[in-house]
Amino acid sequence: MTLCRHLELLAAYNEWMNAKVYEAALRLPLQDVEADRGAYFKSIWGTLNHIAVADTLWLRRFAGHPAQYAALDPVRQFPVPVTLDQILFAEFAALFAYRKRLDGIMKDWAAKVTEEDLQHVLAYSTTKGVSMRKRFSDLLLHFFNHQTHHRGQATVLLLQAGEDVGVTDLLGLVPLEA
Repeated sequence: MTLCRHLELLAAYNEWMNAKVYEAALRLPLQDVEADRGAYFKSIWGTLNHIAVADTLWLRRFAGHPAQYAALDPVRQFPVPVTLDQILFAEFAALFAYRKRLDGIMKDWAAKVTEEDLQHVLAYSTTKGVSMRKRFSDLLLHFFNHQTHHRGQATVLLLQAGEDVGVTDLLGLVPLEA
């Protein structure tokens, strides 16, 4: 399997897991979703919001790739978050709608990335203004790993609040081979 095919699988996994996590959160009273649970981003909402913030920042950076992915055109219009904990929406339902939009964009975009694109060294700046130059393939692996890492935190917070999201393994999406 090529790395590009892996990216498509990771984008599908991302969409699948985000739906499960948000649906579990929506089954809870809002005060449970907002409650400070001692996590790095405090609450379930804060953690899910952080993932959306980071995804927005990374997708905007990826939009600067010389391939000029048309699938990332909508992201070019999104406001740029200033901090990694900036609250994007005042209502949780709006965050979920944004999450669905991001996930659709990611799936469309991941299907357009080529093996040649992966070799590019992408120049970008961090939220603190530090200039970076890193291989695109490595950044994409970080991008999807970051989502998985924080979704894992969110699933624990949800479980502590009484909501089990069920199976979370990527293996659930890996196709059977003949």
